[in-house]
Amino acid sequence: YTLNEILDASRDRHHPLKRNRPVAAGRIRLPLAYAQWLLLGMGGLVPAWWIGRPYFYALLALFVMGVVYNSPPIRSKECPYMDVLSESVNNPLRLLLGWYAVGCPLIPPASLLLSYWMLGAFFMAVKRFAELRHIGDPETAAAYRSSFAYYTQERLLISIVFYATAFALFAGIFLVRYQLELILAAPFLAGFMGLYMRIGFLPDSPAQRPEYLYRQKHLMAYGLLTSVVLVACCLIRLPWLQHLVRPTVPKGF
Repeated sequence: YTLNEILDASRDRHHPLKRNRPVAAGRIRLPLAYAQWLLLGMGGLVPAWWIGRPYFYALLALFVMGVVYNSPPIRSKECPYMDVLSESVNNPLRLLLGWYAVGCPLIPPASLLLSYWMLGAFFMAVKRFAELRHIGDPETAAAYRSSFAYYTQERLLISIVFYATAFALFAGIFLVRYQLELILAAPFLAGFMGLYMRIGFLPDSPAQRPEYLYRQKHLMAYGLLTSVVLVACCLIRLPWLQHLVRPTVPKGF
């Protein structure tokens, strides 16, 4: 986030809200900001090496993706679709950090990592959609972020449907293989995503600033309910569900 603040300053000045960020407003000395970025990075990576090698490599990947996302010449945040995918890949990387922090020696299921990636992409694409609607003027939007020169509301909505569908498919693979009871939580997850999509259409949508989503009382209440259902489905065993999904057509038919 420190690197993001530094390297986005020139473009943040074209955004109606982000122009007030400290670096964009000229209130921060850049050498000190870069020093903070390096100190924070090393302050995380050095102790991570002692926690465990898998944890260190996951954290290193998170650090590298921050550079890829923000720094020239790659600066993936300026590329249509890659901006969403390269930012949301931080979700499965953070999942890996939690996974290895508790000492689990196994590799997480690929279906779990991919579903979490696609869920993050869904939220990020809704954020892009809300930003584009809020800025309004295409030229101003493109000056703020190059990918907005390509994006339209229609293209972003199509990508949102893709990410939501991919999340559902990968999550379905995971729950069928590892915890079938989670299928009972699927309607709650779908409802949460639908409610979040609705927020993306609001004027000056809170989806632009996820750090303030806690002010959306309906979303927070529904999210809490969904979390309770997910935890309950992880703890409760319902053997009769296995009979409902048992194949009725022989293999190789």
